[in-house]
Amino acid sequence: MPADQPFRFTVQCSSPKEITPESWAALARKVEDLGYYSLTVSDHLDEQIAPIAALMAAANATSTLRIGSMLFCNDYRHPVVLAKEAATLDVLSGGRFDLGLGAGWLATDYERAGIPLDPPGVRIDRLEEALAVLKGLFAAEPCHYDGKHYQVNGLDGTPKPTQRPYPPIVIGGGGKRVLSLAAREADVVAVNMNMHKGVIDASVGPNATVAATDQKIAWIREAAGERFPALVLQSRIHLALVGFDRTETANNLAAGFGLTPEEAVGTPHALFGSVEEIVEDLLIRRERFGFSSIGIAVDALDSMAPVVAKLAGS
Repeated sequence: MPADQPFRFTVQCSSPKEITPESWAALARKVEDLGYYSLTVSDHLDEQIAPIAALMAAANATSTLRIGSMLFCNDYRHPVVLAKEAATLDVLSGGRFDLGLGAGWLATDYERAGIPLDPPGVRIDRLEEALAVLKGLFAAEPCHYDGKHYQVNGLDGTPKPTQRPYPPIVIGGGGKRVLSLAAREADVVAVNMNMHKGVIDASVGPNATVAATDQKIAWIREAAGERFPALVLQSRIHLALVGFDRTETANNLAAGFGLTPEEAVGTPHALFGSVEEIVEDLLIRRERFGFSSIGIAVDALDSMAPVVAKLAGS
């Protein structure tokens, strides 16, 4: 179990309240000053900012903060194009880019954009091929790849990324197949709930329990083999309420997601209670599951700062 990995905290901001050069730069600097590891942007087609431009602007405004996609949807971006974009981000950020990839899941994105939403197995097949293409284009030699979904005929990817052999790869999901792919191919495995229905609603509750997470870690361990101790495991926090009454919040969360209050307290996808209670929860989860990378939303940036101050890097 990679339980001795130091804690690091990432902040996701895809729809800032204000979108100006000054406000975005100020947010990036604040994330950096508070000791967070990285600022990430998701990749949806709704009312969010575009990730590539936003990440480069965040890198320009900071000096040590890492930037990352959480996660680029493979179905929206051909890997030949994404390889060039990712490598350029890495070069121009001074090697501070984390390449997060996913198979796609949000049904409304596909519906409104007129993009076919193929079954999960087909989307994961494409993601697996895209990974091979990306790694081939990051390599020193020209890339040759002949797959079912992608063909590359001797293209030499340029520029080459600053981080070698390539930027850290983050793959996230909640199903066995995508987590197994992440275990074999990624540097960071972002464990989430299984959102195969294309929405986040009460149906995901049973997939957010301790028992469900134990199963996911078992899948990752089996697929990773000897790689497992070196993997960074990340937990996506969908609800972070610092200073809220623990019992009341657990009861409300349980009612909304079909859980018992005990399951609500234990889920690795929520944090609530005092700073001390949250610190203790994160230490327990790192020991049990190996979660050392903690991803929160920007609305918890300030409230989680005391937790970050106590745990980041330790």
